[in-house]
Amino acid sequence: MANVLSIVSYKIFPAKFGGQKGIANFNEYFSKYHNLYCVSIKENAASAASYTIINKLNNNKLRYINIFYFGFIKKIIRQHNISHVILEHPYYGWLGLLLKKFCKIKLIVHSHNIEAERFKTTKRWWWKILWHYEKYIHRHADFTFCINEKDRKYFINEYKLLQKKTSVITFGISWNSAPAIVERLSAKNELLKKYGLKNETALFLFNGALDYKPNFDAIKNIIEKINPIFIAKNILYKIIICGRNLPPEMNELKQYENIIYAGFVDDITLYFKGVDVFINPVTDGGGIKTKLVEGLGYNLNAVSTINGAIGIDENICNGKLLLCENEDWQDFSNKMQQAIHIDKSIGDEFFNYFYWNNIARKAAAIVDDL
Repeated sequence: MANVLSIVSYKIFPAKFGGQKGIANFNEYFSKYHNLYCVSIKENAASAASYTIINKLNNNKLRYINIFYFGFIKKIIRQHNISHVILEHPYYGWLGLLLKKFCKIKLIVHSHNIEAERFKTTKRWWWKILWHYEKYIHRHADFTFCINEKDRKYFINEYKLLQKKTSVITFGISWNSAPAIVERLSAKNELLKKYGLKNETALFLFNGALDYKPNFDAIKNIIEKINPIFIAKNILYKIIICGRNLPPEMNELKQYENIIYAGFVDDITLYFKGVDVFINPVTDGGGIKTKLVEGLGYNLNAVSTINGAIGIDENICNGKLLLCENEDWQDFSNKMQQAIHIDKSIGDEFFNYFYWNNIARKAAAIVDDL
């Protein structure tokens, strides 16, 4: 077993949101295959983690340019005989390259997005500077873990990485079988009772951080495009929207017909198990839509735009994932109606690809081969 150091520059415990789960769960399962140490910010005190957390980094913006961290992490590498360093995101790339040069470690960048492209979509003027920095870091690293095949091709074509130095290490889920039917029926009954709905009500769910622009735009698509079309179908239904940080301009969300704004909920599992269909009308943003992966993992039928399903192969979903063109809301609403009646289970192929243990085993084998 190799001794591996993970560098995590932001809060991941408790892991409530997709990005947090993506790192915390990856590390947890990866630590079954290699001895893992994690250097992170002080807020990440995680007694439940099975690997060693060294939470000494400050949680301020200057932490990304703090040159004194080099000496601190260099000591950790020597103390624990670290052979590989995994950077979560490229921001500490300068630090990783220094460690590679002076500590003779193998450097892996774990990418969760094309960061420069993400900031380009939010119209940040400095995105091109980040693009060149990100390209430089990935080109000088020993390996890149990519969140999906589209990003992998981007790294190869745009950043000119060698194909053999990249691999898809996707977001995953921590269960490897669908919940029992009785669990889903119980959860749906609880939701119907909670919101005072009739038994025959079809329940749709959208979930995500609502201050994230692609999710904010998705809500606008729901209330301005999809819901008006669906109302005309004369179906008894509700669209439940869960998520934190609803922007002030969306405070009127509760007033729309057939829309239930649940806000941030402590137990999102109840909603994933209890609704009938997960909808994902996201038209931009990169990476992988973690909630769509989780929804399918809970055996939900799902409707998504093509962009919203990047990284998820519909062919392994046993007909439970319906896709439409990015701005075709008539087709989207038609497929929502169709999805209500799909009576299939997600199947083993989906879990083989998205189960965390399988993902971590693949990453561990790459480490062995470096």
